[in-house]
Amino acid sequence: MEESTATTALAALAQPMRLRVFRALVGAGLDGMTPGALGALLDVPASTLSFHLKELTHAGLVSQERDGRNLIYRAAMAQMNALLAYLTAHCCEGSATTCATTPTPDCGTTCC
Repeated sequence: MEESTATTALAALAQPMRLRVFRALVGAGLDGMTPGALGALLDVPASTLSFHLKELTHAGLVSQERDGRNLIYRAAMAQMNALLAYLTAHCCEGSATTCATTPTPDCGTTCC
């Protein structure tokens, strides 16, 4: 992943409602969600949701597919995983064996 792609994705997720939308779509998995179901779940107006879905789609974090009369939105899991890989690529100087998946309280400033 290129730095510009990572910064675009991180900027999209840096807004609280977009982060909530993205997390809801991650939770929905491959089934995805319609805007109506997503709006009801998050209690957000359709126009607001549309704006945030457009931003997430532009950042490559969400995909859209038409299913009959409905639009189905899904989290772009490959893009999410690529972003996570980009963020952790240099953990412990690239040594995956010394990097833990969860930091310990005494971790300090180094990757544990």
